[in-house]
Amino acid sequence: MPQMIFVNLPVQDLRKSMAFFGALGFSFNPQFTDDTAACMVISDTIFVMLLTHEKFKSFSPKPIADTSQALQVLLTLSRESREAVDAIVTAALAAGGTTTDEPTDYGFMYDHSFLDLDGHAWGVMWMDPGAVQA
Repeated sequence: MPQMIFVNLPVQDLRKSMAFFGALGFSFNPQFTDDTAACMVISDTIFVMLLTHEKFKSFSPKPIADTSQALQVLLTLSRESREAVDAIVTAALAAGGTTTDEPTDYGFMYDHSFLDLDGHAWGVMWMDPGAVQA
């Protein structure tokens, strides 16, 4: 069985968060989605569990970070092209997200970012496969 990752994020309004990420092209696994959690599929081995605050609190004794004051994590997704980076950021902004920066072009790498409805930071990047040495 391949190794998988499940990122858990607290969200204020589960349905709005699902609509936001659905507008970005992500799907949800109904087997692990209910009124308290939604399993967003990033790839065959990467998933983001969107959890209501109540559900999230059941997993951690620490308080949920106030994303208007502090960054708790920076999640970065790769895309197959510069255009795909721009497309997902544009979709995020159209769906109600925000951005705090402009795209950065390093020649061999291109990135941009957005904040989701709950203020979680998402980086999006493309890297020229020829720039990566084995």
